[in-house]
Amino acid sequence: MKIYNIRRAVVAKLITLSMLITWGLSSCDFLSIDGYIDDELKMDSIFSSKRYIEAFMWDAASQFPDEGAIFGGGSMYTPGPMATDEAFCLFGTGEFQGMAFVLGERNDANLGYFNRWGQYYKIIRQCNTIFARIDEASDWSAVERLNVVAYTRFIRAYAYYNLLMNFGPVVLLGDDILNNNEDITYYDRPRDLYDDCVEYICTEFEEAALYLPSKVNSVLEYGRPTKGAALALVARVRLIHASDLFNGGRSARTYFGSWTRKTDGKHYIQQTYDPRRWAVAAAAAKRVMDLQQDGLSMYRLHTVEADDRTRPLPTNVNDPNYHNLFPDGAAGIDPFHSYSDMFNGETVMNVNPEFIWARNSGAVTSYTRHSFPVANGGWNGLCVTQKVVDAYEMVDGRTINTASEEYPYDETGFTNDRKELYREYYLNANVYNMYVNREARFYASVGFSEGFWLMGSTSDNTQKNLTITYYNDSPNGKSGAPNPNDHPMTGYVLRKYVNPIDAWAGTSARRIDKPFPIIRYAEILLSYAEALNQLGNESFTIEVDEQHQTFTRDIAEIKRVINLVRYRAGLPGLQDADMADANKVMEKIKKERMVEFLYENRRYFDVRRWGDYEASESEPIKGMNTAGTRDTYYQRVVPTSYRITNRVVNRRMIFLPIPKAEMLRLPSFDQNPGW
Repeated sequence: MKIYNIRRAVVAKLITLSMLITWGLSSCDFLSIDGYIDDELKMDSIFSSKRYIEAFMWDAASQFPDEGAIFGGGSMYTPGPMATDEAFCLFGTGEFQGMAFVLGERNDANLGYFNRWGQYYKIIRQCNTIFARIDEASDWSAVERLNVVAYTRFIRAYAYYNLLMNFGPVVLLGDDILNNNEDITYYDRPRDLYDDCVEYICTEFEEAALYLPSKVNSVLEYGRPTKGAALALVARVRLIHASDLFNGGRSARTYFGSWTRKTDGKHYIQQTYDPRRWAVAAAAAKRVMDLQQDGLSMYRLHTVEADDRTRPLPTNVNDPNYHNLFPDGAAGIDPFHSYSDMFNGETVMNVNPEFIWARNSGAVTSYTRHSFPVANGGWNGLCVTQKVVDAYEMVDGRTINTASEEYPYDETGFTNDRKELYREYYLNANVYNMYVNREARFYASVGFSEGFWLMGSTSDNTQKNLTITYYNDSPNGKSGAPNPNDHPMTGYVLRKYVNPIDAWAGTSARRIDKPFPIIRYAEILLSYAEALNQLGNESFTIEVDEQHQTFTRDIAEIKRVINLVRYRAGLPGLQDADMADANKVMEKIKKERMVEFLYENRRYFDVRRWGDYEASESEPIKGMNTAGTRDTYYQRVVPTSYRITNRVVNRRMIFLPIPKAEMLRLPSFDQNPGW
């Protein structure tokens, strides 16, 4: 499915043009001197009508990959979870290219699926063509023209955003459309500095936001960008820009201290710290938080009301607000379904108030199969690591190392009976006690041995209501699976996107369509908290929409927004005593982001911007002893696999390399460091 919907009537009329518009654009980058639109009559036809121009615009948007393609397959656009410490698999690296990246199998001459530099510049050129020729059509109303300009500006900014996130500093073309058939010196130009790229992208998103709709009015149009989407992406970019790697921090000096532009000697990445950037990031996040429509907040955390099958909240929590109704506390909601129903398709995405920008993702739906047991037609190997499992808190908000007597953490023994913790979520008998008394997000996200799989859509009783084990000699274990790669090497699989009715085998087996959240409100809240926290003793006044706002390390405000996320997860909030040390608060935010955004393509970028990449990625992948039987399975081990021992941790992997073909024909271009 495309990211945006093209009206069928327009598509039908443009079939003869699409040969030129889409297929004719076989060139790979903005510098190509042939292969673009070379039939001026056809281009003239496109720009003779507002309907054709609008279709041409959505055609540009359709060239973005499915943002949910973060696991594997030809639509991948970024290394994603498999290139981080949250994920692992034994599947082929030709498909799971994030794994190929961390094994050193990708370079400037072989980027594989990540070679999208040229694709994004093709989108940019198409947008610039619209800006240059939009007034050739005479049938616009003023409002219609503004709408198309706003969408086109967003599409162009989003192409630059994707380039910046993956490749680093780009070449900013403005509104230029480069001529064909010029001497190569005409096309040669240096990359822009990182700061200039950030300012351009944020300005473009903000300009687009002025005329983008506040919400999508039709289900058929869901996935189109809105004002909130543009401003939320600004908030994300501003937070990255303020972070250590890009703001003169230790990692900026370590990674980029000698990386200068050959044409003028300027550093691509700023080498002096600017604390004001944290205030700018806080202001950008708060602007999204303050968006309203009809007097109500535009966005809020997704919640599902508690029922008589919801696990009661713990009583031993030292938080005076804990048993207040959400959002003032954790009561009145089901934390499991409030989290899981966002991702597994249970909540219809276009009515989810937490999704600032999301889209239906065929990639997410299809790759749930890689988590499903082989007994149900799955491939059983999309792994979560022990590091992530250990990061989830106990149900009363304590860590596994500080567990209470009321809700103990125990790495011995097994459960004695089967319990329904939440509606349609059962904790079986014989489950290892490590997995007992954990927070709701753990159960919503992680599949472990002796777990219960409902698989309710199939009418075949042999393919539903199954207890799945991953011991070496079990049907889904290393020796029992038909293909030895089809087992979870860490002992854990991703269940975050799996709906209880999903099934891959048996009569009537089907899957519910899945959304992928490109950016959601929980991220804005945690970004706001991080930006405020990192201000330290500084105070800055920032102008936002012609109003001045002052930002400081406001402990009460930081605590409030972090606690919204924690209360939604059924956890107690942070207390004043937890807030005194900014470094400790930052560690809590990092941990919160790790579990909250598991397999949402945030971890890859977070550890880099924080300057934590080498430290986090140097820790060996760990899991349960899947080479053992039940008696020896439950012990932490580093699985025996070359994919663990041969993982590459190298500073050059902060960015993807610029494709070698680009470097060979652009003398003024500088390659990313280390490539």
